[in-house]
Amino acid sequence: MKYFIRKFLILILTVFLISLMTFVAFHVIPGDPARLILGTSASEEAVEALREKLGTNMPLTVQYRNWISGFLRGDFGTSIKYRMPVASLMHDRIPVTTLLGVMSLVLILLIGIPLGIFSARVRNTPGEHVLNFINILGISFPNFFLSIIFIWIFGLTLHWFTPGRYISFDRDWAGCLRFMFWPALSVAIPQTAVLVKYVRTAMLEQLREDYVRTARGKGVGETAILYVHVFKNAIVAVVPLIGMIIASVLSGSIIIEQVYGIPGIGKLLISSVTSRDFPLTQTLVVYIAVIIVVINFLVDIVIQIIDPRIRLSDRS
Repeated sequence: MKYFIRKFLILILTVFLISLMTFVAFHVIPGDPARLILGTSASEEAVEALREKLGTNMPLTVQYRNWISGFLRGDFGTSIKYRMPVASLMHDRIPVTTLLGVMSLVLILLIGIPLGIFSARVRNTPGEHVLNFINILGISFPNFFLSIIFIWIFGLTLHWFTPGRYISFDRDWAGCLRFMFWPALSVAIPQTAVLVKYVRTAMLEQLREDYVRTARGKGVGETAILYVHVFKNAIVAVVPLIGMIIASVLSGSIIIEQVYGIPGIGKLLISSVTSRDFPLTQTLVVYIAVIIVVINFLVDIVIQIIDPRIRLSDRS
């Protein structure tokens, strides 16, 4: 229990430091929110009055305290660009990004883990060389380049979907899934290649262990050894990578949403940065960071459940 409490306290401290660094960073960047709202032609009296209304004329410590207390209550402030509550803007876009992330992760796991196991099974054969070549291609191409290729081939040439025309899940769930499949695949391919390589390496390391030779000596089939014994032990090394992949999927979705014109958190973040919308940008950055930190915390918990020996090693 002490181990989990310590991990939770580290999580709280990490989130606090992220929020503090994010707040300071956006206040160091040149740019006055009041001047951005009113424009360069506004009088200094009007700008000062708006600064007082926004609270930007207060000391940074007071501004941070007000901002973080509002963040904890769910009051993220008002967007400078959109002139509406940040919470309302995020409410409509979080489900879109979540759908893209879930679809990408499902593709990564459904393709990456079986291919990694199969790659370990066909070691020292021509099939291994073919899989390695495909894997290198998958790692080499960035997701935004794959997006351009998919849009060109499957969108503009074959007309399997309409680029830039997002279909909401509520209006047409089947059309939404057909459209979102291509950005999800763009996000998934590089991460799938990484997972295949990692699963293969973990499987090959386990295949060298003594218990595998013992199982073979007892007449256990190769398939049973791979899927029942070896994979069960190799998954412990793969789980941390899956946590990193989830974080990479989230960061990769930011670019992919912009390329495909998906109205999610990523596209909103890029829009807020380019327009210097400090309240919106700060909230989105901290929101994404909190998700990544929480995911890493949950991955640690899962690892301890799968293999408690890691907790004992960490304690010693």
